[in-house]
Amino acid sequence: MAAEITTAVLLAAGRGKRLGDLTASTPKPLLDIAGAPLISHIIDALVAAGLAHFIVVTGYLSEQIEGWAKIYEHENPGIKITTVRQPELNGTGGAMLAARSHLGGQPRFVFGWGDILMDRANYPRFIHHGRNDEYDLLLAVNRVKNPFRGAAVYLDAHMMVERLDEKPAPGTAKTEWNNAGLFATGQIIFEYLARLEPSARGELELPGSIAQMIADGRVVRAVDMRGFWSDVGTPEDVEAARAWFKPKRKRR
Repeated sequence: MAAEITTAVLLAAGRGKRLGDLTASTPKPLLDIAGAPLISHIIDALVAAGLAHFIVVTGYLSEQIEGWAKIYEHENPGIKITTVRQPELNGTGGAMLAARSHLGGQPRFVFGWGDILMDRANYPRFIHHGRNDEYDLLLAVNRVKNPFRGAAVYLDAHMMVERLDEKPAPGTAKTEWNNAGLFATGQIIFEYLARLEPSARGELELPGSIAQMIADGRVVRAVDMRGFWSDVGTPEDVEAARAWFKPKRKRR
């Protein structure tokens, strides 16, 4: 039986230091991409895929994102955006824990990074799998030549996740699958987040919880994302995203 999914958590607390001056006074999720804030593109796509409630976890320049959320709600009746400030900027695991009380015990929901852009056609496919597949965690993946900027994802022939290697050294990964930054899960994720220990960087890193779920034999499946994908991590990424999302001119 299909499970209803109406809510997404978007983690939007970080600054995006690699973007330099671009994020000196603007949080990364609010960078202009073809006339709209980056995070608006994500939420627009998820709304089109059937979601209506969003929990956005903020940190850096929270007030700006909170202001944007109010404007988005006003301009899009029926859409609810709840903003939550991460008490301590201690990583993506800490950001997800900050959202827990706002989920109301929902059995299934979507979560992801609030700064990743991809072809909009991917979202309805992912939500369909999220509503109909059996899993403890569903993970979006995309192909890259070298997944050292994100996490290398090792899959079997049935798209079951066998291993997750966070930020491997360049050239060491034996897979082209990358963690695409979009997930579906249930309350079980919080059991694993609560047990997280700080990483070598001193942060509670959410992928560590996913790796533990895999080690425990939980059902972790992958769905492949196609077409454009970017973590918008560098100024060059911003320009590429602006070019991709800019409306194409119609041929005369």
